[in-house]
Amino acid sequence: MVKYWSPKPTIRVQFPFLLLNKISMATLNQVLNFRLNNTKRFSKNISALCKNPQKKGICLSVLIKNPKKPNSAHRKVAKVRLRNNINVISYIPGIGHNLQEHSIVLVQGGKRKDLPGVHYKVVRGVYDCNGVLNQKNSRSKYGAKRKKKSLIVQGLEHLTVNQVVIGSSPI
Repeated sequence: MVKYWSPKPTIRVQFPFLLLNKISMATLNQVLNFRLNNTKRFSKNISALCKNPQKKGICLSVLIKNPKKPNSAHRKVAKVRLRNNINVISYIPGIGHNLQEHSIVLVQGGKRKDLPGVHYKVVRGVYDCNGVLNQKNSRSKYGAKRKKKSLIVQGLEHLTVNQVVIGSSPI
């Protein structure tokens, strides 16, 4: 039924399901792709540490990565399989390391902004990863032990000014 003349006449139909060419359903491929894409979206947000502060893992390989554009260096990273069978790439902080394949390490969260895909750090000084040698400041970050005073200085601390040290001139 046409109301008025127009370049595109509007047609009123009592039963819209009779217009079969207007009904469109999702194809099987569209349904499957939508489901697959949704599962990928949800899995990205979950951390590999599973709500734990640290997780134990085994090194699969030790690599050298180059950072993103403005920076230039050779960053040391390790590919680690965690105890929940998730493989992650973790950064090895500090100067020098002794990690190799099959080393047991402790991994914590911490993103390296200039390394794409690196969202974890290896904890230094725990399990097979040694602390940084000759580290004086920020020792807790690098697993470095406090240097002990030499035996000579320790022995002289309790002496007073009037006492004489054997084998040296009087003080």
